[in-house]
Amino acid sequence: MKDMRIIILLTVLTIAAVGQIVLAFLLYAEPGHDLVRYVGWGVLCLSAVFGWLPIYHLKKWGGVPQRKSFIQTTVLVDRGVYAIVRHPQFLAGILMGVALVLIAQHWLVAVLGAIAIVTYDISAFEEEKSSIAKLGDDYQRYRELVPRFNFILGAVRVLRRRSSR
Repeated sequence: MKDMRIIILLTVLTIAAVGQIVLAFLLYAEPGHDLVRYVGWGVLCLSAVFGWLPIYHLKKWGGVPQRKSFIQTTVLVDRGVYAIVRHPQFLAGILMGVALVLIAQHWLVAVLGAIAIVTYDISAFEEEKSSIAKLGDDYQRYRELVPRFNFILGAVRVLRRRSSR
């Protein structure tokens, strides 16, 4: 049953995210506010940072076996981008959803973005349960220190921990 829920979740996420991307660029020529679009492009760049850094950090610190995917970590990674947010790639998806709404400025892109954002949040929640089962008390302590998505709070906490040393 859990596997079917995950398949449905990923299917909805894929349809919403891909639909949003396609529509955002098809509708880009439509009239809109330039400043809002510029902010959208900035948010999209930020999403790329949170989307790509985890690949490097998980391979470097995650105890990934030789020739295996970066997602096959064997230890908790709480450094790098993972010191700021617990789910940087899901955050990247959320930021991308927001960015595409700002770039396209169309109601249909906003609806698909909302669906994608909610689905990313649900996916992160499911990942939390899996991580607790896999990593136990270490992950529970990590959850207390590092926010799920709030990268501003996460960055402030990292700076406070560094200044208190």
